[in-house]
Amino acid sequence: MPSVRDLRDRIRALKNTQQITKAMKQVAASKIRRAEAARRQARPYADAMSAMLRDLIDSVGSVDHPFMKPGRDGAPKGLVVMTADKGLAGAFNANLTRTADLYQRTDPAVVFYAVGIKGRNTLRRLPPPTAFSTALSAAPTLDTAREVAARVSADFTSGAISEIVLISPKLVTMMSQRPETRTIVPIIAEKREAASSPRAEVEFAPSPEAVLTRLLPKYLEFELFSAMLETEASFFAAQLVAMNAATDNATKLIDELTTVMNKARQAAITKEILEIVGGAEALAG
Repeated sequence: MPSVRDLRDRIRALKNTQQITKAMKQVAASKIRRAEAARRQARPYADAMSAMLRDLIDSVGSVDHPFMKPGRDGAPKGLVVMTADKGLAGAFNANLTRTADLYQRTDPAVVFYAVGIKGRNTLRRLPPPTAFSTALSAAPTLDTAREVAARVSADFTSGAISEIVLISPKLVTMMSQRPETRTIVPIIAEKREAASSPRAEVEFAPSPEAVLTRLLPKYLEFELFSAMLETEASFFAAQLVAMNAATDNATKLIDELTTVMNKARQAAITKEILEIVGGAEALAG
């Protein structure tokens, strides 16, 4: 059985750990509010861009842009994997890298593009090469999104990769963050049903083709930017849940060890009293 001193040291260490987890929980709670605000601010722009992109695709018969055409036959797919830069968030990062690993097992011919330090460190141990890696929060998020978009666009246009597939977390609720896999390039035009009411006619200058050619690179940048905002919000939500659970577990362990320490101290006191009584009786006899 551990001594009273050992138990007291363990309790002190658990209390120090509990203070750290409480502080991290408060930090995650404050940061997730800012991340959620950034997502809400970006949503109107995303909706407007999606609507404009649909109108443009409906207005043109065909556009001579690589993003609207299939990639080169035989080229590997480009897999953009987004994770956080830090851990202590439960299985958040592991779920994303496991999704990338399962995708690579079904389609071995892939090229990884890692966004996030945790994903970069994990993907380096997998057989496919990592063509590009960057931290999620090393620079302003929009600049990082532009850098990633420029790299994957250049590889897709040159024929080095045939598709751009994105693996990123989806913030379902504060308790649930689900990895999501979707192809963002090439862009497949979806046929829309005829509107029940007449739609306003939109005029584009200089031409729908020219506007669409300028808009498609911005579309890719903003898709990556939105995914990075979603990743940050999902990470802080996962960290908040993990730190809350760690704080509760530390409280339970402290209570259990305190009970054990009290029993050990009572046993030690009882043993000393018995030795004193036994010694006194021996002297009296």
